[in-house]
Amino acid sequence: MTALSWDGSAPSSGLTETTRTVEAGPLALGVTAIGGDAAPAVTVTATGTPGVLLIEAAATGPDTRLRISWQLPCTGATGYWTPHTNARWLPPSWALPREASLPKGAPVGSLVGPGDGALCTFAVGELVRPVTIGEGAVEETGRFSWWVEHDGPKLALRLDLSGRHFADTVRECADWWAGLAPARTVPAAAFEPVFCTWYALHLAMTSADVERLATLAAPLGFRSLIVDDGWQTDERTRSYATTGDWQPAPRDFPDFADHVRKIQGLGLNYLLWHAIPFVGDRSEAARELAGHTLAHLPLLETHLLDPRSPTVRAHQVDRLAAAVEEHGVDGLKVDFIDTFARKPQPGAAPHTGSPEADCATVAEGVQKLLAELDTRLRATRPDVLIEHRQDYMGPGLWPYADMVRATDCPHNAVENRVRTADLRLTAGPLAVHADPLTWHPDESPEQIAVLLQSVLFATAQVSVDLGAQGADRLTAVAFWLSVMKEHLDLLQRGELRPHRPELAYPLIEARNGAQLAFGRYAPLPVRAAGEWELLLVANADQDTLVRIEFDRAPGTVDLLVQDCLGGTVARAQTPVGGTELSVRVPTGGLLTLRR
Repeated sequence: MTALSWDGSAPSSGLTETTRTVEAGPLALGVTAIGGDAAPAVTVTATGTPGVLLIEAAATGPDTRLRISWQLPCTGATGYWTPHTNARWLPPSWALPREASLPKGAPVGSLVGPGDGALCTFAVGELVRPVTIGEGAVEETGRFSWWVEHDGPKLALRLDLSGRHFADTVRECADWWAGLAPARTVPAAAFEPVFCTWYALHLAMTSADVERLATLAAPLGFRSLIVDDGWQTDERTRSYATTGDWQPAPRDFPDFADHVRKIQGLGLNYLLWHAIPFVGDRSEAARELAGHTLAHLPLLETHLLDPRSPTVRAHQVDRLAAAVEEHGVDGLKVDFIDTFARKPQPGAAPHTGSPEADCATVAEGVQKLLAELDTRLRATRPDVLIEHRQDYMGPGLWPYADMVRATDCPHNAVENRVRTADLRLTAGPLAVHADPLTWHPDESPEQIAVLLQSVLFATAQVSVDLGAQGADRLTAVAFWLSVMKEHLDLLQRGELRPHRPELAYPLIEARNGAQLAFGRYAPLPVRAAGEWELLLVANADQDTLVRIEFDRAPGTVDLLVQDCLGGTVARAQTPVGGTELSVRVPTGGLLTLRR
């Protein structure tokens, strides 16, 4: 690709480009056929929502690449939202474009203005193959520019210029994707709290270690256990050199099926980690699959497999399915799919991939691999649980997953909060999981509660040595897991509105019918609009004076204030004749109002 131009347009392809201009509401779209000598056909359709348009372009040539570009004045812009949880300030138009495909990202973005209104939200209707996206502010003109393109004879673009809350517009893009590739029904177990071994044990674990933690986790309210990296090797170093064979470590997990049954006997689902793209340097699989790789990753001591190869897919499906078929686990944590989208490092030896590749793109090979694995797993366990991870979270993965987790952000409450909120907007039917919460053994119960509040609108995962926690710390965990369970439909399935993306969501709101919930992460007022019967405010800020603003006087309310352990601080019937109410809520505590 040549250097980007300074005016926000796409770089020259070096091929014949034929462009036509199409009016779409207030925008003038440039629709380009790349590699063809005829202008593409274009239709612009108004949807049922004012300001929302569907643009569909079609080329005549079989090898044509299509591009749509547009700009608008960058007036009032406060931030730019993408699903990657990156910096939310406006990128420059000369920044390198991003790529979204089934193994990595999602083709959506939103330019956000005052009051969190979307100045322009877009989504591309391509679920598998790579989509290249250029976006940014043009220095010379003060306009914001976009261009999107991908290979193939058709390109569908959804534009939302309605000015509504950006979260509503992004979520409706996900609804649009759902109509293009319906996903399966997600089991209720996917929304239940998870204990994960990774931060608690890393690779230094045995079956006895896992069973000890599981025994402590079940009474606290956890309903699933993820046994992460380490079960397949007796080594203790952070290396992937032994991945690919996927056999239980002979010394540390001598009777794996019996071990799994013990965990399940505690009432926990058992999920097992697999790094599906890897065959490690010291694995038998690396020798079996030589010649079917995309790259060698020396720092990780592993090869990256080529999913376009039927041989690769058959091997990986056999090995991953063995966890369910032979060992009886309830599900898999399928890791590192985004590595399939990895770009070659400068100076790296070229890899041509497998000679038996049966599809054109790696993304299509990943889809084949996941589809074949899904069919195999469901033949044995129809309700199998599958976890994927940010930033492979696009709609092309929905048919093959039940849950999607925020990417690694240990000890970082703010990042976990933002990542889980972002995922909620684009995850469609999937349960959104937090990166496992972890903390120092001396952490206070209040701050442990704050960590749980940071992921209040997702499924909580935790990974600490529960045996090293004092009673009050475990009480804080149990209390907040019980809150999440009691209000699951509101917190995890309600209509989510995270506010002020450019400030890392200092306030997050969810609504489910007449129920409202707020996560308060900064000393801000809470604005409770509309009718409500239940109002929750989780106070994760050090400022304990919580001020609620109503758009109408609520009348007499039942008020309950609880501390981080669930203890009652205040309980009263309180008349509220005006439109404001101020209540002291401890840090890590919960305010509940009922009408």
